[in-house]
Amino acid sequence: MAGGYYRVTLLLMLIAALEVSAAPLISTAVLVGSTQLLDVEFDQRYVLLAIFSALLSFMIVRQEMSDRRSLFVSGWTIATRTGIAWLVVVALLLLIGYATKVSALYSRRALFLWFTATPPLLMAAPILLRKLMRRVTVASDNVRRVVIAGANDVSLQLASTIRERPELGLEHCGFFEDRALWRVPQLPPDQLLGKLADLPGYVKRRHVDVIFIAMPYHLDRTKKLLNDLRDTTASVYLIPEISFIDLIQARVDDIRGIPIIALCESPFHGWSGIKKRALDVVLASLMLVAALPVMIAIAIVIRLTTPGGSVIFKQRRYGLDGEEIIVYKFRTMSVAEDGEVVRQATRNDPRVTPFGRFLRRYSLDELPQLINVLQGRMSLVGPRPHAVAHNEQYRKLINGYMVRHKASPGITGLAQVNGCRGETADLAEMKRRIDYDLDYLRHWSLMLDMKILLKTVAVLFKSEKAY
Repeated sequence: MAGGYYRVTLLLMLIAALEVSAAPLISTAVLVGSTQLLDVEFDQRYVLLAIFSALLSFMIVRQEMSDRRSLFVSGWTIATRTGIAWLVVVALLLLIGYATKVSALYSRRALFLWFTATPPLLMAAPILLRKLMRRVTVASDNVRRVVIAGANDVSLQLASTIRERPELGLEHCGFFEDRALWRVPQLPPDQLLGKLADLPGYVKRRHVDVIFIAMPYHLDRTKKLLNDLRDTTASVYLIPEISFIDLIQARVDDIRGIPIIALCESPFHGWSGIKKRALDVVLASLMLVAALPVMIAIAIVIRLTTPGGSVIFKQRRYGLDGEEIIVYKFRTMSVAEDGEVVRQATRNDPRVTPFGRFLRRYSLDELPQLINVLQGRMSLVGPRPHAVAHNEQYRKLINGYMVRHKASPGITGLAQVNGCRGETADLAEMKRRIDYDLDYLRHWSLMLDMKILLKTVAVLFKSEKAY
């Protein structure tokens, strides 16, 4: 399944790259074709025009073609916006040509053909690319499971839309509703999965990915339901009773006109996830090549100083959306704990080998996790993965603990560069670490990732809690 997921991700990345480059490529190709069709020499004048129009197309048209890439948005809407953007480019070119008095240097017939032949291709490109994106999504085995809390006209319409449009990549499982069936006659009995109180357990048991809340707004009841759902990794959306509220902080989207509000969503959904994954692959590859001699030397020393054990320590941890993954580290202890109870390393811990203490001091034991990053199990930056035993312990003690798994775990993170590294001696320390993890999800950007990576280098030589 993981292999299929990453094949789909690669295809989506290629489609996204085509979306980004389509506008300047189409603009340039049609200009060349127009001059050739009319026997106009494509000389230096037209080369300069091609370069300048490609830049304008990239800055103006490309934004409309690739900015709103949610599968919920109509391809025709983006095509219309793309056509309008091309008219803006044409207006700017005509204005610049008039101001600089260079328009007379170009064939009017060639320019007219170029101006009129380009928009149909530009408008067709996003529709075709989005159809291809939808086909890839539907053909994949990564369809997201959906349940709806509350049965009313809007939620029933949403369920019908999900069933009728498989290209959305969603599978509707059913409804949760407290009212008796006779009070909701339009709800088929086989689609009622239980009461609202049954929802959190069902979500965890059946690995539901998305929850839409569509019940009449009641503050206490909604807060209780959201609080119960914080022990899951599901994305939660609220379908409001009114759609004219001006929401500043929340992200608003729609499914064919049905407004939804993202209350708990990963910052790496869609284009953001592709950018982060691309950064991970490039940087992790470079780091792995640079660190390979050091890693070989470390492996040799471990083998010589602790014979009889493996060089690499493997441990089960929770990854993206709470799925279990295997994380690699250089072995630094005389034991290999991965059961229901895992003791954290403490100062002067007798389980840590002398060479292992050196590796842990400078986090060199984490270098094999670069392989985890290339596998897609981890990211360079994100919430640090905890042992499964620790996850099960703290998810019961800290509200919102599992929300940190809306991001792939990282080799380093915001918590670690702010002093939350090493042993968590009490619950308050772990809560502080989780607060940083959630803050990272709220404010993520590629620039933040780069800052964390740079600060990590400085922290490696200052931390006194790495042991």
